[in-house]
Amino acid sequence: MEHRCRGWRPVSRQIGHLTLEQARARLAPWQAQAAPISADEYQQRLEQARALMRQCGADALLVTAGSSLRYFAGVPWGASERLVALLITRIGEPVMVCPVFEEGSLDAVLRIPADKRLWEEHEDPHALVADVMKARGARTLALDPAAAFVVHTGLRRWLGADAISDASDIIDGCRMCKSPAELALMQQACDMTLLVQQLAAGIAHEGITTQQLVRFIDEAHRALGADNGSTFCIVQFGHATAYPHGIPGVQALGEGELVLIDTGCTVQGYHSDITRTWIFGQPGDEQQRIWSLERAAQQAAFDAVRPGVACEAVDAAARAVLQAGGLGPDYRLPGLPHRTGHGCGMAIHEAPYLVRGNRTALAPGMCASNEPMIVVPDRFGVRLEDHFHVTDHGAQWFTPPSVAIDVPFA
Repeated sequence: MEHRCRGWRPVSRQIGHLTLEQARARLAPWQAQAAPISADEYQQRLEQARALMRQCGADALLVTAGSSLRYFAGVPWGASERLVALLITRIGEPVMVCPVFEEGSLDAVLRIPADKRLWEEHEDPHALVADVMKARGARTLALDPAAAFVVHTGLRRWLGADAISDASDIIDGCRMCKSPAELALMQQACDMTLLVQQLAAGIAHEGITTQQLVRFIDEAHRALGADNGSTFCIVQFGHATAYPHGIPGVQALGEGELVLIDTGCTVQGYHSDITRTWIFGQPGDEQQRIWSLERAAQQAAFDAVRPGVACEAVDAAARAVLQAGGLGPDYRLPGLPHRTGHGCGMAIHEAPYLVRGNRTALAPGMCASNEPMIVVPDRFGVRLEDHFHVTDHGAQWFTPPSVAIDVPFA
């Protein structure tokens, strides 16, 4: 993989035109760094949560470790068996519930002013939540939908089942519409991953393996300054592209095969998620036809986006193109086996979802993927995935879509 053989020629002007050394030479820490979320914006998030709590009739909101805790408090921890959570009440400062031995680590990442309730290993942290609620006159609690069931069980012992409700409307209501600062962080992540995709296509050559490309993509994300390299990476060749999330095993690239690469990274917790499908060599007629239908369906979904339109209408627009092209209908194959898109932000998949039955009205600041993948069973699949955000007048791409089956980048 280090060197090309003598007499080597690129497959196209964007595919197979780079050596590994040339690709690595284009990697350097990202210069146009987006600004971090400000203290004022964190405070606005807390106030918006309180406003939605009042609308939902909740006296308190408990946010457990995960993407929502990072959203409200800047704490980038994942969930474990030990309760780490943020309690927001209608009055008073937020309260962080945390093991005593983690206090120093918490202080290093906490981005908001907060009281702390610390617990030792033998103590029940759910009792601390109940104590704070009682002291502040809070009777009802909205619980983070991502909380583990054991958290619900622990709280129920102290509050009673009737006092606990689902906080989805509160948390999604805060997180679905991104601020300009959030959009800038997502744009940086997308720009970085798009460059990584371009370089990955550039180093493709006959015999390169999926494993080699996965390793390069992670290396490239790290070199550009992503939080932790690739957050995920799917690389599939040939018939394996017919499986939306791939199949096990290492594949070697051959002439005339489709290549599907789906990958992303995070920048200060905000995700990118881009898929490109392109041909290594010359496409067959059916590969070309399906690729062109995929690109048309992606564009139709994009064109359907505007404020006030239901999420399901975007899914329907993509499916109408595919059905007119003889695919489907519905989820039947050959065709589109899943929803057209998912929201994205501090979670790789979050509300809103572009799927039939979701009548949520699109609003400025909402972000979603656009990926109406076509699967031809046992043969190949084509997925083109770019993300957009809703503006006052329609949709705006984070990344420009593919141009052609052998020109994957604008």
